[in-house]
Amino acid sequence: MDDALGAAMVWFRRDLRADDHAALSHALRAARRVWCVFVLDRHILDPLLQRGLRADRRVEFIVDSLADLDAQIAALAAAQGGHAGLIVRHAVAREEIPRLARMLQVQAVYANHDDDPAALERDAAVRGALADAGIAFHTSKDHVVFERSELLTAGGRPYSVFTPYKKAWLKQLDTYRLEPHTVARHASALAAVPPELAAPPPTLQAIGFETTNLHALRLPAGSDGAHALLVDFLHRIDDYDTARDFPARKGPSYLSVHLRFGTISVRRLVREAWERMQAGSRGAAVWLSELIWREFYQQLLHHHPHVVGRAFKPAYDAIRWERGQRADTLFAAWCEGRTGYPLVDAAMAQINGTGYMHNRLRMVTASFLVKDLGIDWRRGEQYFADHLIDYELASNNGGWQWAAGTGCDAQPWFRIFNPVLQSRRFDPQGKFIRRYLPQLASLPDTLVHAPWEAGVAVDGYTPPIVMHEEARERTLQRYAVVG
Repeated sequence: MDDALGAAMVWFRRDLRADDHAALSHALRAARRVWCVFVLDRHILDPLLQRGLRADRRVEFIVDSLADLDAQIAALAAAQGGHAGLIVRHAVAREEIPRLARMLQVQAVYANHDDDPAALERDAAVRGALADAGIAFHTSKDHVVFERSELLTAGGRPYSVFTPYKKAWLKQLDTYRLEPHTVARHASALAAVPPELAAPPPTLQAIGFETTNLHALRLPAGSDGAHALLVDFLHRIDDYDTARDFPARKGPSYLSVHLRFGTISVRRLVREAWERMQAGSRGAAVWLSELIWREFYQQLLHHHPHVVGRAFKPAYDAIRWERGQRADTLFAAWCEGRTGYPLVDAAMAQINGTGYMHNRLRMVTASFLVKDLGIDWRRGEQYFADHLIDYELASNNGGWQWAAGTGCDAQPWFRIFNPVLQSRRFDPQGKFIRRYLPQLASLPDTLVHAPWEAGVAVDGYTPPIVMHEEARERTLQRYAVVG
C-alpha cells in the first residue's frame, strides 16, 4: 500500500449495491480512505417535476434502495471495526461531484460506465472539472458482461443482427468474465462520513416527490429485494421458456428493475443462467438469451447513438405517421386503455397501475400503436419511458424500433400483430384481461378477447376505435415508401 492513494471517492449511479461492484472494488484496493456518494441529480429529477410526474415509482425505488445501500456500506465497515455510510446529495451531479471531491480532498473519483448519451455528456463535464482540480476520474465496466467494442464481427464492425452477436457472446463467455469484484476483504478502507455531510438519505417529500403505490405492489427494493426475487425465480427458471409468454402466469423473473438500477450484479445473474443452461435447462437458456438481448441493445446504442430520436434505418424516417387532432385522440385512447381491444387495454392498465408491463404485451401494445393506429413509435417510446419502473434507454428504444420495423434486426415491417389472435393465444382463458378489466369479468372465454365479434356491448367498455384488418391495409400503404 506504499503507492496507495490517500483518499478516493466512489460515485454510485446505476449500481446501487455494495457487493460485486467494480468501481467500489477498484477504489478500496487503490486508496487508504474511500467515501461513497450518490447524487439525486436535479438535472434529471427537476424536469420530471416540471412535467407533473411527482408520483414516480422509479424515484421511490431509488430512494428505498439508497437506504439499503447505506446499510450495506455501514455493515461492511462495521465488520472491519470501522464506521462508514453513503453520502447522499440532492444537487446537479456535474457540479456536486467535483465540489465534493475537492471538499474531501480526494485524489481520484471512481464510477462505473453509463453509456446513455446524456450520461456520457455529464461524465465528460465531470471529468473536465475534476481534471482542472488535479483529480483523476476512473470508470469501469460493470452493468454488462460485454460492452462497447468488446464484441465485433470478423470485419471489425459492430453487430447489427442478434443471432451472430449472441453466438459471439456465448463463445467469448468464460468463468473469468463472471468473477465477482471483491469488496468485503478491502472494506477497512471505507471512511467515516464527515459530520458536515452526515445525514440519512432524503425522503421523497424532501426532494419534491410523492409516495406511490410501490410498496402496495410488493416490489422489494435494494439488494435484499433483488436476491429474494432471484431465489424465487430460480425455483421457476426451468419453465421460463414456456411460462414467460403468458401474462396471467408467474413466468418472468421480475428482476428487470433491479438490473436497471444495479441492485444486483449482472455477473451473478449470468452465472446462474449459464450454469443451469449447461446442465440442460431450456428455461435458463432462454432467460440467458434475454440477458444477451439487453447487452445487444446496449452496444447498439453505443455504436449508433442516432437511434435516440431517429430510426436506425434512415429510410424509415420518411414514413408519414398520423398527425393532428385525430392522432392525438387515438394516442390518448391507447395511453388510457380505451382502444376496445381487451388485451391492449389490459396491458395499458397494467403499466398505468403498476409501472410494469409483461414483455409479450410490450410487443403487442407497441405493434398496435404503430401499425393499427399509425402513431409515430417515438410517442410510444416516450410514454413507456415515463411510466416503466424498469425503463432503460437502450432496451426501450431497441424494443420500440423492433416493433416498428425501423431498427436493426427488427421484425419485418409487414409483420403486424393481430391483437385478438395474440389475446387468444397467450391469455386463452382471459385471466389477465379480467384482472385489469373487471367490466369484462362476466364474459365467457369465447367473447372476452373480442366482445364486438358477437355483437356484445359491455357497459363501461368502449367498442374498437379501429378495425384491425382495415388498419393493417393502411399500414402496408404507409410503409410502402420503404418497401
